[in-house]
Amino acid sequence: MPANNGSAGGNRLVIVESPAKAKTIAGYLGRGYIVESSIGHIRDLPEKADDIPEKYKGEAWARLGVNVDHEFEPLYVVNPDKKAQVNKLKQLLKDADELYLATDEDREGEAIAWHLREVLKPKVPVHRMVFHEITPQAIRDAVANPRDLNLRLVDAQETRRILDRLYGYEVSPVLWKKVKPRLSAGRVQSVATRLVVERERERMAFTAAHYWDLSALFDSGKPEETPRDFTATLTGVDGKRVAQGRDFGSDGRLKNANVLHLSEQAAGELAGRLRGASFAVRSVERKPYTRKPYAPFRTTTLQQEASRKLGFSAKYTMQVAQRLYENGFITYMRTDSITLSETAVAAARSQAIKLYGSAYVPDKPRSYASKVKNAQEAHEAIRPSGEEFRTPGETGLSGDMFRLYELIWQRTVASQMKDAVGESVTVKVDGGGAEFTASGRTITFYGFLKAYVESSDDPATDRDDSEKRLPNLAEGDPLDLSRLDVSSHSTKPPARYTEASLVKELEDREIGRPSTYASIIGTILDRGYVFKKGTALVPSFLAFAVVNLLEQHFGNLVDYDFTAEMEKVLDDIANDRAERVPELQRFYFGQEGDEGLKEMVTDLGEIDAKEISSFPIRDSDIVIRVGRYGPYLDREGVRVNIPEDMTPDELTSDKAEELFSRPTGDRELGKDPVSGNMIVAKDGRFGPYVTEVLPSEQEDVAPKKRTKKADAPKPRTSSLFKSMSLDTITLDDALKLLSIPRVVGQLDGEEVTAQNGKFGPYIKKGTDSRSIGSEEELFTITIEQAKELFAQPKQRGRRTAAAAPLRELGDDPNSKKPVVVKEGRFGPYVTDGETNASLRKGDTVEDITIERAAELLAERRERAPAPKKKAPAKKAATTTRKKPAAKS
Repeated sequence: MPANNGSAGGNRLVIVESPAKAKTIAGYLGRGYIVESSIGHIRDLPEKADDIPEKYKGEAWARLGVNVDHEFEPLYVVNPDKKAQVNKLKQLLKDADELYLATDEDREGEAIAWHLREVLKPKVPVHRMVFHEITPQAIRDAVANPRDLNLRLVDAQETRRILDRLYGYEVSPVLWKKVKPRLSAGRVQSVATRLVVERERERMAFTAAHYWDLSALFDSGKPEETPRDFTATLTGVDGKRVAQGRDFGSDGRLKNANVLHLSEQAAGELAGRLRGASFAVRSVERKPYTRKPYAPFRTTTLQQEASRKLGFSAKYTMQVAQRLYENGFITYMRTDSITLSETAVAAARSQAIKLYGSAYVPDKPRSYASKVKNAQEAHEAIRPSGEEFRTPGETGLSGDMFRLYELIWQRTVASQMKDAVGESVTVKVDGGGAEFTASGRTITFYGFLKAYVESSDDPATDRDDSEKRLPNLAEGDPLDLSRLDVSSHSTKPPARYTEASLVKELEDREIGRPSTYASIIGTILDRGYVFKKGTALVPSFLAFAVVNLLEQHFGNLVDYDFTAEMEKVLDDIANDRAERVPELQRFYFGQEGDEGLKEMVTDLGEIDAKEISSFPIRDSDIVIRVGRYGPYLDREGVRVNIPEDMTPDELTSDKAEELFSRPTGDRELGKDPVSGNMIVAKDGRFGPYVTEVLPSEQEDVAPKKRTKKADAPKPRTSSLFKSMSLDTITLDDALKLLSIPRVVGQLDGEEVTAQNGKFGPYIKKGTDSRSIGSEEELFTITIEQAKELFAQPKQRGRRTAAAAPLRELGDDPNSKKPVVVKEGRFGPYVTDGETNASLRKGDTVEDITIERAAELLAERRERAPAPKKKAPAKKAATTTRKKPAAKS
């Protein structure tokens, strides 16, 4: 039902995107307003052939949903699941005197408002109502100060939608033909996938360097000092700098020949020499330390910090932020601005003074300017809503909404506090021809760090509020060597992207819009191009094949600079510096010698599908291939499956040889004494199994007339029990397995069989069935035991006591309940007793953390039950885009 506040002074219909937003706004408006939701987009380009109207189905461009031959006119259809809502809005509009389109203030929101106007065709005055926070004052101001629709923003959003449609619908079929069916390509998603693949390539090509150094514990001899001793690291020997990790390249070699590379032997000999040496302070360098507050959150920095601190995915962060915004707790969450309004600055300063005292707040308010190009400064940073901020405890929030609000509140308040100040100290120690260095830091005034400390993607990085104190030393002070340790080190390959670092990389390269990053990362995870191992994003072998094809034959489309340039074009269209049609013309048809998308996808003959999906392993004759049913290793026609959880950088030549040396599973166990057929144990896609080799498969006979597949005899096949292994299974075991389903006997005139199914072992009589305790009972259960089971009422769910958890992880930060890992029918899963979430590819029982478990549970809670499918409508409501009227 729409939110109706009466009819005094006429009826005004206000349309927003979501029911939650409608409910909140309705509570702030006076009588005479009806607030209703469009429930998101009401129309879009057709998704499938059935959505295309009959009169357009014969057109060559119809499958694209864009008339590329006539100024790239999009063909819009009302989404089948939105027709009822559109009819409802039309009925409400009949009784309205004015229409307020109150969708979000970004380009997508502007486009939704335009679509509403085009579909509803109002005959009453139309106003565009915009606001960046949902508070009583903000809503009253928005009603009092409406504006017209900004058709330049609509054009920019529509151009983005058409670009994405042309890219996806033209390039994806190439992937279907040359790599694997049902794959997808996307203008930004494919570039994001390429980034993840390139990082893995760097890891695969990386050669570790090994080096040694010394760590010394010195005693200052000053008992009054706290601390009295300190640790220093060897930095030089006989005037030559000692090599550290930064001195080695990715090939494992020194980049600079003028440094000393200590071997294990040399380090040990040096340590022996230095243990009898005298040491003294050579120099002490003190510098003032200052750390300025972090800017308030914008979309990307919120996603990064929520990932680091709360373990949220980018997608989940935006879902929680959306709920906070729609319920009036924070300002609009899709923004690239870091500016705060004067009201917000005053609220942050007031709260900081109240909580920490006036000594922590500077005399002048702080202002922040965005470094993001084309930032929409008309928006505000993400902050608590209202003229006075509510502390987290005053909001009444709980769970993840509380945690994210607290993060935003802390960051906003801290942004208006004083700098943290202190002193950094560097001490150099000489002795025995060696130089040691120690660094320290003390903070004398914590300033904003009292309220908020930013996290880092690198766990080895010191927090901004961390201190390392050194004794008060002076040049020439003698030191006693208390301990000297020899330490070995190895350089590490570049770290894989996490969601947080990938968001940062995309933003730094100006690829895509910050508001789309969450959905982009979600897409490449859902498509199987990337999976998570802990928090790291790991590309699948399938992603390697897709990126390989795109780089070789569609290089421009996955070029980082080209993709960033397209974002600038969209900004130019939004700012009236470029026009939609010429830019689409150049992208699709090409211009001045530049190849367009249409030409790129026309001739696919030169693309070698096998070559695209093949990757030689370095220092080996083994090749990784990506096939229709997954990746495998190939050596001169001999194939071995690649374990599903193996990451690309782990598949070295040694690991590949190990996989080839393992039993393939094609192990002959002997002949069936009854049929004479050879019984073989194999390892298949769905696990180990046994099967028989039929005579037609063993004999080399002359070609015969082809028979229908259904008529051909099928070999008996059975999966191994969980208690069995390929290495130890015997012929007797295999023959028992092939006897399943086993006839147990007759009961009530019907045959009773023992069978193994995906839910475990069971007995069956006609359409009735009962679970049995273990797989081994399939061979031993008698008809009398079966009769007893069928006499009992059929039980739903588990018949046995629940197994003990595999691991206990700790309390879920949202539900506050203990989270455990359990083994289920379909594999391991995490649960807090209320919500269950299966472990994903890359997650293991041994390595999963409470943060990762909380993320899986949070995502599972967000997924509502799938709606029941409705019968398709006979005809889709359609319209082609009308040219916008000239702006007055």
